[in-house]
Amino acid sequence: MEGVIQMSRVHRSRGVTVEVVSFDEPDAEYLKNIPLQVHGLGQGVFKYAYNKKLVPWLKGNVSRFDAVVVNGIWQYHALGAWRVLKNSNVPYFVYTHGMLDPWFKKAYPIKHLKKSLYWPWADYRVLRDAKAVLFTCEEESILAPKSFTLWSANSRVVKYGAATPPQDSERVKAVFLQSFPELAETRNFLFLSRIHEKKGCDLIIEAFSQVARFVPELRLIMAGPDQCGLVPQLKAQAERLGVGDRVVWPGMLRGDMKWGAFYASELFVLPSHQENFGIAVAESLGCGVPVLISNKVNIWREIEADGGGLVGNDDAQDTEINMRKWLALSEGQRTEMGQRAYASFSERFTVEQMTSSLMETILEFVKTKPAFYQH
Repeated sequence: MEGVIQMSRVHRSRGVTVEVVSFDEPDAEYLKNIPLQVHGLGQGVFKYAYNKKLVPWLKGNVSRFDAVVVNGIWQYHALGAWRVLKNSNVPYFVYTHGMLDPWFKKAYPIKHLKKSLYWPWADYRVLRDAKAVLFTCEEESILAPKSFTLWSANSRVVKYGAATPPQDSERVKAVFLQSFPELAETRNFLFLSRIHEKKGCDLIIEAFSQVARFVPELRLIMAGPDQCGLVPQLKAQAERLGVGDRVVWPGMLRGDMKWGAFYASELFVLPSHQENFGIAVAESLGCGVPVLISNKVNIWREIEADGGGLVGNDDAQDTEINMRKWLALSEGQRTEMGQRAYASFSERFTVEQMTSSLMETILEFVKTKPAFYQH
C-alpha cells in the first residue's frame, strides 16, 4: 500500500489520475488519511476475499481508465479483474510482489498443493492474459516461473523503491533516543520489519549472541509488529544465549521514530529466508545505513554490486560471519560503505525511478499516448 501511495504522489505531479479499488469498508477511518481517491467495496468473504461488488464496479468504471494495475495474486481481486479485463480494451498489468517465490512451496507444502489446484484455472490465466507481469528485480523474475510447471507470462522487470527518508538525521535520531536513551552511547544493529519466521529473526539473535561477547557496547534493536506471536520465543532465545539485556524490543515504529531508529543504528540486519524486495532495505540505504542481508532478499545482487552492504546465506553462520566483517571494518571503511549505500538508493530505489519505470512499461501498451505526461 505504501508503494501505491508513494507512486500516486509522483503520478499526480506528472498529470496522471490514480484511483484505487480495495476491499476496505468505504467508511473506514484510515481511508480518510490516504491522499488519493479510494473506492472501498467492503470486506470480502473468507481468506480468499470473494467480493461480489468487484466485477460490477469494474464493468461500470473501467472505460474511464487507460490502464489498470493489479497488486498481488491469490485472492479474488486478481481473478475478478481478469474476468472483466480479459475482454476489455483497457490493458491490465500485474505486480506479483514475490508471491510466486518457490520458497513458499518448500516452506508450506500443503498450502502449495492447494494453490496448485487453483493455479491452472485462476491466477495462471490472470498472468497469461496480462499485458505485462511486473517483477521488481531480476531475481524475482528468475524465481517466479519455478513455482509451477504451467507458465505463460510477458515478464517485465520494473524498478521499485521507497520514499526518500528525511535528511534531518539528528532531529529524528533525537526523537527515537528520547524514548530509548540507553541506546545513545551504544553501537546499534537494527532489525525493522515484521516479526515473522521467514525474516530470520532467530538467526539474528543467534549470530548477535556470538559477536556481542567481544563488543560490550553492542546492542540489537528488534523493531516491528509481532503478527505471529514469536516475540516471547525470541526473547527466551536471547535470554538463553546470554544477551537478553542487550536486545531492545520497541514494537512497530512509525514516522520520526522509525527514521530515528535507522539513524541511531550503524547496520541494518535482515537475513530473510524469502524477501521479494524489502522496502525497509531500501529505506536503510536511503538513510546511508549499510545492510546485512541474505541472498534470499531478491535485490541482493544490486546491493552487492554497489557495495552498499554485506550478503550471505540465510543461516546463522553467514549472518555471524558478516557481523564480524562489519565490526572488523575501520570507521573510515564503515563511512565509505554508508556512502555507497546511499548512492545505491539514489541510483536504483527512489519512488521517482519506480514511477517512471512503471509508466514506461504501461505506455508501451496504451492506445492513446498521453501527451501531457512528463517523465
